[in-house]
Amino acid sequence: MLKLRVMPTLLHKDVGLVKGIRFDSWRRVGSVMQAVKVYNLREVDELVFLDISATQEGREPDYELIDDIADECFMPLTVGGGIRSAEQVERVLKVGADKVAVNTAAVDDLPLVSAIAETFGSQCVVVSIDVEGGKVVVESGTRQTGLDPVEHARSVEAAGAGELLLTSVDRDGTMTGYDLDLISHVARAVNIPVIASGGAGTYEHMAEAIGAGASAVAAASIFHFTEQTPLEAKRFLHERGIPTRL
Repeated sequence: MLKLRVMPTLLHKDVGLVKGIRFDSWRRVGSVMQAVKVYNLREVDELVFLDISATQEGREPDYELIDDIADECFMPLTVGGGIRSAEQVERVLKVGADKVAVNTAAVDDLPLVSAIAETFGSQCVVVSIDVEGGKVVVESGTRQTGLDPVEHARSVEAAGAGELLLTSVDRDGTMTGYDLDLISHVARAVNIPVIASGGAGTYEHMAEAIGAGASAVAAASIFHFTEQTPLEAKRFLHERGIPTRL
């Protein structure tokens, strides 16, 4: 059985990290480099870095910043935000990212998912699916698509996605628990790993997400605003009989 991954999510906007509730009311929570150094010491399985304003601002990923992060990051690094071409993916990988996350582009340009998978391998492609009110949203939750998340998940899997980062906008930042129904429906519909995101407030919430079908759990607020840590989360899950990387 594959071991569960615990993955902190870093949301970057303008010049620093932010965290909001339901993709709104962004609150600054420090610098990305400081966070990376902390997570290096906490036995994190993977790190997700998302530039949440790049797509809306119509700009490319910040390659220099990604390079700096990768130099400090001692764990696999997934980078997303502003990616609209295979050439951009190549640059992101060259400066040190291990995987790329595509969100808006996976809706507006599905063949891009295939192009990335064919060029760099499916293991490199994480499709980020944000869901609000039962439908897929893009551009940091500001644009409705009307797409059903299960059908979208199947489409991107067929296009070559290696895994899905599934975020409930309705639960984001609330620390009230993951959307277990959403996780279950999507996980049952695809054969690729589903990373649950949005709503983690306790280690028990993470166990529930795994029980619903997630292969990994991503979280932000629980690590920013409480004393809980990724390593303690893995120990808790291990004690529950869930294989983790200890």
